[in-house]
Amino acid sequence: MTPVVEKLGAAVDDWVAANQGALSATRRHLHAHPELGYAEFETTSFLEQRLRHHGLTPRRLPTGTGLTVDVGSGGPVVVLRADIDALPLADLKDVPYASTREGLAHACGHDVHTTVVLGVAVALASMDGLPGTVRCVFQPAEETVPGGATEVVASGVLDGASRAFALHCDPSIPAGTVGLRTGAITAACDRMDVTLIGPGGHTARPQLTVDLVDALGRLITDVPGLLSRQVDPRTGMSLVWGAVNAGVAANAIPQRGQLRGTVRVLDREAWKGAEELMRSLVGRVAATTGAEVDVDYIRGVPPVVNDPARSRCCGPRRSRRSAATTWCCPRSPWAGRTSAGSPTSCPSRWPGWAPTVAVRRSTCTAGRSTSTSARSASVCGCWPAPRCTPSRPTPSRLPPAHPHPSQAASGARRHCRSHRRGGDPPRMSSTDQQADAPAPADAPAPADAEVPAEHEVPSDLSLAAEFDAATRDQWRELVAGVLRKSGRGTCPTRSRRR
Repeated sequence: MTPVVEKLGAAVDDWVAANQGALSATRRHLHAHPELGYAEFETTSFLEQRLRHHGLTPRRLPTGTGLTVDVGSGGPVVVLRADIDALPLADLKDVPYASTREGLAHACGHDVHTTVVLGVAVALASMDGLPGTVRCVFQPAEETVPGGATEVVASGVLDGASRAFALHCDPSIPAGTVGLRTGAITAACDRMDVTLIGPGGHTARPQLTVDLVDALGRLITDVPGLLSRQVDPRTGMSLVWGAVNAGVAANAIPQRGQLRGTVRVLDREAWKGAEELMRSLVGRVAATTGAEVDVDYIRGVPPVVNDPARSRCCGPRRSRRSAATTWCCPRSPWAGRTSAGSPTSCPSRWPGWAPTVAVRRSTCTAGRSTSTSARSASVCGCWPAPRCTPSRPTPSRLPPAHPHPSQAASGARRHCRSHRRGGDPPRMSSTDQQADAPAPADAPAPADAEVPAEHEVPSDLSLAAEFDAATRDQWRELVAGVLRKSGRGTCPTRSRRR
């Protein structure tokens, strides 16, 4: 971190401390006045007033809602992005700043995101010596599919930008904690609506018609099941139905039925072929029922993949701010957003990096997951800055939850041999998998591996080093003891093959 940036960071900290009350009031005002996507007119006017009051010149986006404003001048240009829309949900909180609009609420933290970026813009505008331009973007319609990101990017907000950053509230980590993650952080999210059509009939004679309710049930269960056998589980592709509707009377088979769900993918290449695959699976299952089928597939935007270099840039620093901040690695990627940052260049995504920020207290323990699910097994650690979890290489196939000691040893030898051959270390896969055990302290690192000091594993987390590997005799003795207690006698012997 350069002295100029360090000085600006300290100045922003001082500004935040002095304006904490105003920031809290801004967030509560936004929370009390939620608006849906593409209808955020009052929110946009409120933000525009605040920015102009501090001498900035915001510009409305072509969508009619949302803003962009440049702070500073010259290069480099860095984009900070916040979403401003709310959700069609009831606000059930009993607080003075609860939603004043029935059926609408900021239930996803967009009021917080907007307040953060607004505060950064105002804080930087009050300072001199900004080494470049910070472009703050207030994006509308994040909660829709494909969302406002495509139109915002098409308006040119990324022109000349070298990188983009965003954040999102995460209720799964403790309050006061910043989550950092390299690789896939949120999934692509597509929407799929399926309509089945049949002649209808009476429930007393289902054999004379097409039973649409039964056909819908088959689609609900069979399509996700077939999907799990059609794609690599490491791509993180999933189909989850959210709505089903068919019929009114209990004794009448309806003529029309509908399913609505979302397809989420963590791997970019797999996402490109998701629509064709889904249409094929739905058509194959529907063909066995005799119903006519119509699929309306709406593509969203690609998954968000955090750039490792930007993660290191935003990671814990040995500064006065980091000393009071807790950092952690989020337990798993989010199942899908329609906004911030991909490090690759494409017309519908934000290039950059997205952290997560806690909004309520919860329990987060440092330790190794015992799950063997390719979508849930992960390692999560929380500890005071400046230490943080490094991105660990991920094997192509998950190990069993409790491997035999000899298998664990042979796996470790294969892992070490692969590193001694040189070349690129294994890359993180797009789904959360069970991480490898910490490598020995004296193990040689790959020549091209760059692990910054702040990303070293804390010594107090190396729990595996406290236990010796069990020998074959110890293993057999343990199994024999379990069998004796269960009344099944001693451990059977087995002759070795020659």
